[in-house]
Amino acid sequence: MKFKVKTSELKKWLDIVNHATASITTTPILENILIKVNFDNVVLISNNLETAIEYTIKDELEIISEWSFCIPSKLFTSYVNLVSDDTIELELTNDDSIEVKTISGKIKIKWIEADEFPLIPTIREETSMVLKAKVLKKAIEKTLFSAAEGNIRPTLAWILFNISQDKAIFASTDSLRLSEYQTKLENSSIFNFSQIVPSKTASEIKSILKDDEELKIISWDSQIAFFFWNTKFFSRLLNGKFPDYKNFFPTSWATKAEINRLDLIQGLKKINLISKENNYSIKMSFSGETGIVIESSETQIWEGEIRLTGAIEWEDNVIWINSTFLIEALNVIDTTHVSISFESALAPILITPLKDPEAKDDGSDLKHIIMPLKI
Repeated sequence: MKFKVKTSELKKWLDIVNHATASITTTPILENILIKVNFDNVVLISNNLETAIEYTIKDELEIISEWSFCIPSKLFTSYVNLVSDDTIELELTNDDSIEVKTISGKIKIKWIEADEFPLIPTIREETSMVLKAKVLKKAIEKTLFSAAEGNIRPTLAWILFNISQDKAIFASTDSLRLSEYQTKLENSSIFNFSQIVPSKTASEIKSILKDDEELKIISWDSQIAFFFWNTKFFSRLLNGKFPDYKNFFPTSWATKAEINRLDLIQGLKKINLISKENNYSIKMSFSGETGIVIESSETQIWEGEIRLTGAIEWEDNVIWINSTFLIEALNVIDTTHVSISFESALAPILITPLKDPEAKDDGSDLKHIIMPLKI
């Protein structure tokens, strides 16, 4: 086996497939990359048994002879990233090694039989649809932060993908907060598509996709696959049912505030210097006379108060809230001003963007709720 490839291209390939390699595992083969050298292309495959990536290359390489082998991902990637020469050559040697050679140097790495590498799932196209990458990336960005962490609450570490005709809905929750993003699609989907996708999968897809790409999503049994450009991304689906959350969003309110989003973020960051000692619990007071006052509970050496201007409607009120939850919700909103509304001190707090008058309506809708703290 022997082939040559541009160093910059190999770095790009490895960056993509390493999204599905296992770093610490009791199954050492999962720490490897499977490389298939065919007569007209090279295929790189990674598989950690939860997700898998298959990346096919046809350009910027010269294939002299064919072979398939596994190679340790961490060592191989680390070496390639340090190479400054324009071209890298990989060649099978007589001592069960792969020689990685450039003009300025070479190393030998022991290879493993390709047969030991776990198989990629066999595709059965039961449900599929085509979607623009920028739509999916934006939807994940708007909802991912509300999903539970997999090692803490694995049964809520997911995002709902619900696509029907020309409408796509994405939602996530960790039981303390809930996010929903809706958007209109340029082209109607033939199939109704509804799956709960692991949040880790969604995060990896978001980091790999480019805005100008188009992708095909396929699901079958307990598997989902994303096909784009020359990449195939496979993932297991989680067993379970996404909560019926529609009734969680409040439809009425006793207190409503409209405030500049960046001013509020800045105020929250200031108060967080103190509130971090109390798990980021803060008090927010809403008054038609004094505006919005953010306070931290007193610690051994700190206490703080931030005053912000804003429009307050209806009743004056006070809530306690996790400030980091609020900042994360505000960070994914694009508008200049936001609305914060709630029925009482113990009712869900609704955060929504206020449409800028001069901005073009893109048909999207975003809303978050955060459960208040009981103090």
